[in-house]
Amino acid sequence: MSTIAFDQFALTRIADFARSLSRLHQAARRQRVDDDQFDREFNAVCQSIWGYTIDDVSDDLFSPEDHLFLDTLDEAHARIFAAEQGYDLVGDQGMLTDWWGFCWMILAEKRGLLTPENRAAARAAIEEKYLAAPNVIGVIIGR
Repeated sequence: MSTIAFDQFALTRIADFARSLSRLHQAARRQRVDDDQFDREFNAVCQSIWGYTIDDVSDDLFSPEDHLFLDTLDEAHARIFAAEQGYDLVGDQGMLTDWWGFCWMILAEKRGLLTPENRAAARAAIEEKYLAAPNVIGVIIGR
């Protein structure tokens, strides 16, 4: 029996959570869309699925092997990796545009990195970086 045959009904279909993100990518073909809009929509999808965003996990928590895995990932291998973890990266228009970021989140979940402690540390590092910038006197973060 094939090891890549998955029960598609048992997979979490990320595309179902990413409809507004997909629409934003389609709109970007016709008009300019600010990168911050993509970030907000992507984070909203991640928040809906995992309860965490990509900003809640520091790159430093991943091993060098994990970074190499992510850096060499292509669409075909991403689809298999995601399915092995219980996720589907394919939407109505084919592979999701943000498949790499979703794989990053799936790997973070697999490694047990989606924790309140890691979120607090990542957010503190972001705040520290902003406060170190010239002319910044404060950072306001919605929680």
